[in-house]
This record gives sequence, C-alpha cells and structure tokens, in this order.
Amino acid sequence: MVAAMALFALLDANSKLLSGRYPADQVIVLRYATLLLALFAARAVVPGLGGTLATVHPVLHLTRAVVMIGSGFGFFLALREIPMAEGYLVYFTAPFMTLGLAALVLKERTGPAVWGWSVVGFSGVMVAMWPGLAAGGPVHAYLWAFFATICYATVLTINRLLRHETGFAVLILWSSLPGLILVSPFAMTSWVTPSWPDLAALSVNGLLAGGATLCLAIAFRHDSAARLAPLEFSALLFALSFDLLIWGVWPSAWTMGGALIVVFALLMSQQAAQAKSAGKT
Repeated sequence: MVAAMALFALLDANSKLLSGRYPADQVIVLRYATLLLALFAARAVVPGLGGTLATVHPVLHLTRAVVMIGSGFGFFLALREIPMAEGYLVYFTAPFMTLGLAALVLKERTGPAVWGWSVVGFSGVMVAMWPGLAAGGPVHAYLWAFFATICYATVLTINRLLRHETGFAVLILWSSLPGLILVSPFAMTSWVTPSWPDLAALSVNGLLAGGATLCLAIAFRHDSAARLAPLEFSALLFALSFDLLIWGVWPSAWTMGGALIVVFALLMSQQAAQAKSAGKT
C-alpha cells in the first residue's frame, strides 16, 4: 500500500513537472499508450499474464474508464497551479465521499459516528485552505482537485462492484484502451512534439500508473480496506517531500493544521466503521 502511494506521488510529481510544457490530454494519452504497450509486451513474454482480457461487465468498465479520465484531468490541472500537499489534502476527502457513494450505490449502512467524523474531515480541508478558501493558489485549482477526488471516489466504488473480476489485465485494458480512444482526438488538436527526454518522462507516467495499480491489487489481496486505508496518509509525506525537494515549497501552518485534522478524522472514521461492522455500535 505504501509503495502504491509512493508511485502515485511520483506520477503526480512527474506530471506537475511536465504540465507547463504539454497539455493535459497529451500527457494522459501517452500514459494510456505506454500502459497498453507494457501490458501487451509483458503478455507476449509471458502468455496469459494478468488473466483474461474478457469481461461480463463492459458497461461498468466503460463507466470506470470515463471517470478515470475525469480524475486524471482534474488532478493534472489542479497540481499545475498548487503544491502537491495542498492537492492531496483535497484528495483525502475521497474516503468520506466513498462512504456516501457506498450508501447510495452499494446500499451499505454506516453509523452516525462515521458521518460525524466525515464532517470533521471536510472541516480540516477548509482549515487547510484558509483564508479565502485558497491556500496560496487560485480557487479553480482546488475545484479541479475536488472534481478529481469525486471521480476517484467513484472509481473506488466501481472497483468494489468489479471485485469479482480475476486478474489485473482486464482492469488495465478496459481502463486504458477506452481512455486512449476517447482522449486521442483532443490530444491531436493541441499536440506538442516532445523532446526525447520529455517523451521518456511522459512514458514513465504509464509505468508509474500501472505499477501503482498493481501494488494496490496486491495489497487488497492480502488485507482488508479498514487495515490498509490509514496507510494512504503516507501519500502526504511523499507530497510534502517532493514539494520541498523539487520546488522548495514549505507547507504553511494552515496546511499542516488542516492535514492533522483530516488524518485524525479519517482514522476515527475507520475505527467507527470497524466498530459498526463488528456490531459494537
């Protein structure tokens, strides 16, 4: 799980470095293209690697692909203008959104304590972006991060609906191929020919995304979401480190205070959810 968070942070840092030179649609297209090439190259070496490519849930997979595009665009546009740590603070509201989607879509019930801590978590994000609800960046950047987080929470919900799919190949194919087809026409209209070093950096995005997805799959194969979810907060440590090492950005007191509130609220929410499932509340 920690390895997945590190790879996602590297992906976001690499995209942030490239965001000033290339449009979002081009970055995302090359990410999908690289991931598909890596998948089929690996299957050529090891036939059948990752399981079957067929699915009985094409509509769910296509919906997941579209929402993943929204998440990719949202985070790319957000992190172009704000530090990674601040974008990740907004991202940390995703587990709370997932609770709501689980109740609406999956009909899962949670106790009032879980919802109460969700409210506390949202307040932490507000503190981090105080004053003016913009912690040193434009408001629209935080709105893009919020949009991306909604999309990400939706992806997690769909993943739960697809939990009976076997292997990772079907997940990679059915997210990358539709994404490549849908975004390519837009990328062609604003294509910027990359230098060879930039092309390598753009291609690395696909490998980072694939590696992170694979690490998540392995993690959830060996332990429960309740045990793994708190480890997502390691992403904030990676984001703060990259902000400092690459861009020389120190987090503000508001950012750190909001981060502490969000982390505490989500940990308490996880405990409340576990207690609820165990019949203790």
